[in-house]
Amino acid sequence: MGDTARKADLINPKDACLTLKEICFLAVREHYAALGFEAVIDLPTPLIKGLLLHLTVCQLDELQPALNKRGISTHAGWIGVLQEMRGLNHAINFHTEEEAKHEVMRIIFTLVFYGYTSQFVQKNITHLNTPSFLLAAAKCIKYFLLDTPVESLTSERRHLLKLLEKGIRTVCVSKCMDLSDRKTDLYVLHRLLDHGVAKKVVIDVKCSLMLSWILLNRGSQFVSPELRSLMQRKMATCNLQAYSAIADRASCGLCIKTAASEDQDDHVVPCKRLKLDCVEEKESGKANLDVDLKFLCQTFAPREGPSAGACPWGQIECLEIRKCVSDTFTVLNNALPTCFFLRSLTLHSIASFRDADVLGLAKALKTLTESCRCSLTELSVSVLPYAGLLEFLLDANPHLTSLHVEIQTAMLGSRLLLRHPGAEDPDMPELPLQKLSVKVAELQLTDLHFITNVLRHSPHLTSLHIAGMRLPTGSSQSLLLSTLSGSNQLLRSLHLEDVKLSDCLPEILNLLRNCKLEELRLNDCRLLERWSDKQESLRQLVCALRTLPSLHTLSLAQNRIAKNVCVLADLFSGPSPSPLKRLNISSNFILPAELLEFSRRLRKHPPPQRLTLDLRKNPGDRDPDTWSSALHRLQPFCVSLVEGWSSSNTMADYISNM
Repeated sequence: MGDTARKADLINPKDACLTLKEICFLAVREHYAALGFEAVIDLPTPLIKGLLLHLTVCQLDELQPALNKRGISTHAGWIGVLQEMRGLNHAINFHTEEEAKHEVMRIIFTLVFYGYTSQFVQKNITHLNTPSFLLAAAKCIKYFLLDTPVESLTSERRHLLKLLEKGIRTVCVSKCMDLSDRKTDLYVLHRLLDHGVAKKVVIDVKCSLMLSWILLNRGSQFVSPELRSLMQRKMATCNLQAYSAIADRASCGLCIKTAASEDQDDHVVPCKRLKLDCVEEKESGKANLDVDLKFLCQTFAPREGPSAGACPWGQIECLEIRKCVSDTFTVLNNALPTCFFLRSLTLHSIASFRDADVLGLAKALKTLTESCRCSLTELSVSVLPYAGLLEFLLDANPHLTSLHVEIQTAMLGSRLLLRHPGAEDPDMPELPLQKLSVKVAELQLTDLHFITNVLRHSPHLTSLHIAGMRLPTGSSQSLLLSTLSGSNQLLRSLHLEDVKLSDCLPEILNLLRNCKLEELRLNDCRLLERWSDKQESLRQLVCALRTLPSLHTLSLAQNRIAKNVCVLADLFSGPSPSPLKRLNISSNFILPAELLEFSRRLRKHPPPQRLTLDLRKNPGDRDPDTWSSALHRLQPFCVSLVEGWSSSNTMADYISNM
């Protein structure tokens, strides 16, 4: 009912086939201001829960605190908005009220603030393109997309900037900024990073100058001669206005120029008058190139400490660069040895990195970690050109607790491989790794020792994700599983993806007996491919899973379970049913009749708590009535995640049978 009613929000009730209750809900939405906040809050709980699916975003936001005090969650209302934005065929996977609310506010705020078009925004424009909505969203969101233009944040919408400073934790720079012409962008970035609480920066653009602007003089008292020389060379190709923008940095020069147009309660304190005078002199064209370069060097020189009234310098704890190129590494590798403030570093590129860039990164990391002030514990690098560089990164920073790498070509035997393939390294130190993720993009591995060596020396590992590690024909992944059973018994989360396990059932069962897993994901592992008695083997797996009292998430997606899905209902049978909260059986070519039988068995032994059941990408349209009947049977004890599937699409049918 809720989905149908929400679609009819703007339909005249007299012209629609709506129930009296739905007409009343629409009337409350339309005349909410006249009715008043208290009148809605005092409604009976069942009516409020139905009304949530019809309220506007601002109304949901205003009512939420009072409803929470009554023990009523607005989760259904926020999920309804997401479904309207994304379509009913898109499964919404947000489990808490705050998660769903933040996602709604983040998406709509970005659309409205930058004037992007959207069917949802156009339909609800009278409720969204208002100061009240922008204020409500600015108080809620933690993620800000720094696109262009943002001039309004320094003029008619400057009150929003004050709110964003208090709440934004992550800033994403998505457009390459012209440092000579877009000083407003730099000012907004400065306010969020240095005056606000943002600790994470995402750079989604190729712009080494922007990276330099963000990193230089932030948290470190030292600027290497190499970095200063690099910036001189880069700036020599820019015009004088660009010098000024870089020189202003995230400093008071920017605040001074904007403070004049802001309210007096903004408390922006001018400082460093000499620097501002120099900047203004440059902009008038009086300074020559030599003076510019000298001024630039002074700007990047070590600071003697904060001067009276100086702007603060925020510390970036997490840095994510999504489009790394060689210029990016040049800037980063020179700055990294003094980036003591960094806790997490993520580097990504579509193309494989060059060997020299990664080796330079390893060298810079080693210099950084030799300092007792280093706080870097999380590293993500993709894409490495080959597997041997994984060990270089671990040797460069032996203090990592989280490492994620993607490998383009996993062939061993490179001239840079530190250890001989297949050989144990008794001198390899114990690693503090708690989270490890290794994804292999293409080609085959000649053996597994490059990863099993790391696993054997990581006794504190709690989370492991391995994807795409294919072995030559005739080889087995049993060594990987036996290593986990013997060396990583603290493992809580295991995610194996595109890893052939059809000949490893004994090792899987042994692993389940030796680890206290909370999350297990065996996606696209071709589990049933070589099992002679598929139902019996799957039953053995289910029995082993049922003995794990800590397991709350299980994913067996894309394993061609098909008609054998009924066996999974036994997870909740017997005297000790599984405590599972989430079960993913998407992309398993489960037909409607098979899902119906699964629902019948599950009804006999329902889960002890409401189960989130992922059924996406299964051919429910082969028999829509039977599929709907099965979903109806599951409804009392399952939250089913479903998306549309078109069996007429031959490619979709082909993928489902792979």
